[in-house]
Amino acid sequence: MTVLFKHVACAAAVAAASLSGPALAQETIELGAAVSLTGKYSTDGEHTQRGYDLAVKMINDNGGVEVGDKTYMLEVIYYDDESTPARGAQLAERLINQDGVQFMLGPYSSGLTKAIAPVTEQYGIPMVEANGASVSLFQEGYRYMFAVLSTTEQYLASSVALAADLAEQEGRTEPLRLAAVFENDPFSQDVRAGVLADAERYGIEVIIDDQLPPDLDDMAPSLAAVKQLKPDLLVVSGHNQGAALAIKQMQEMRVDVPMLALTHCDSADIIGNFGAAAEYTLCASQWAPTLSYSDDLFGSAGDFAKLFEETYGYAPPYQAAESAAAVMVFADAFERAGTLDREAVRDAIAATDMETFYGNVRFDETGKNVAKPMVLYQVQDGQFVVVAPVDWAEAELRYPTPPWSERQ
Repeated sequence: MTVLFKHVACAAAVAAASLSGPALAQETIELGAAVSLTGKYSTDGEHTQRGYDLAVKMINDNGGVEVGDKTYMLEVIYYDDESTPARGAQLAERLINQDGVQFMLGPYSSGLTKAIAPVTEQYGIPMVEANGASVSLFQEGYRYMFAVLSTTEQYLASSVALAADLAEQEGRTEPLRLAAVFENDPFSQDVRAGVLADAERYGIEVIIDDQLPPDLDDMAPSLAAVKQLKPDLLVVSGHNQGAALAIKQMQEMRVDVPMLALTHCDSADIIGNFGAAAEYTLCASQWAPTLSYSDDLFGSAGDFAKLFEETYGYAPPYQAAESAAAVMVFADAFERAGTLDREAVRDAIAATDMETFYGNVRFDETGKNVAKPMVLYQVQDGQFVVVAPVDWAEAELRYPTPPWSERQ
């Protein structure tokens, strides 16, 4: 097992190096990352690594990072955390104590981030993370952890608000009825807490509140209850496995619901995998290529999407975009700090106030990014289209979802 693991880690490092253009200059800044290259999070882990790699390549190709009177290239040392929190914590120790890494990029998922954050905090290692959204991460008083993404309570808030607004427009007098189905992991349970709080605020009755096991291979019991009780809104969160399973089993079981909202639609590629069955689905997203953000490195959000697709052969899910943004935050902080002293870099990260193709980045005292909203896609005619917030909307919401008997 140890030999195999080392081989996987080295292969990941070689893959990263192959993306970093010409041979790196002698002066380099090494960033450490334990990323899920195998295990249940391997798909999203790959998106995460590719986002890091593309940003490193672009920064290096554009001359690197100027720190004081020196220019440095960036390099990422990767290890495979195997989608396991204990392994992630172990690898963070290895990166710091054996590889001598002074700066860390985050892993994929809130659970892995929760495992690694105490390690980086213990050693005073600044970590910019892009894929740990659990709001509870920012209630621990961590001083060295910063997150470019919006936190969990915001993920499906737009869908609950949309349902409430539609009910008000229709003059509905009886309470809306909501079904909630969530994986029992830190990320999804925090999303659940936000949904339940939103439901209470809007006077929505929660008629199903199911928790799914981590292996997430069957949603049929929950969907059978949805089919019987007929809620007005079904919300599901279970990373890419949960999104794919929801579409697949709802089609197989012919479960009709006026509104379906999911997390991780794009990383699960519900359009590519399920075609017309994915139509009308609402999808929480950290980012969209149609947003009007831009920067001097990648250009616009659309420019990043085009470059990513040319490089990797598929449209970037938001996990890749936010990961690229995390590298950009480090590069900006190194230059503003004018030194590689960890405390100075940490303070520069804390003072970040920048616009990237991914969105605005500004951290509060807990390390949360408070400058960027979530967006809500809907699948319309085989495309992800932003329908909320209104300021970013590309099209009007299509509602209600017609029953399966009327769909092709």
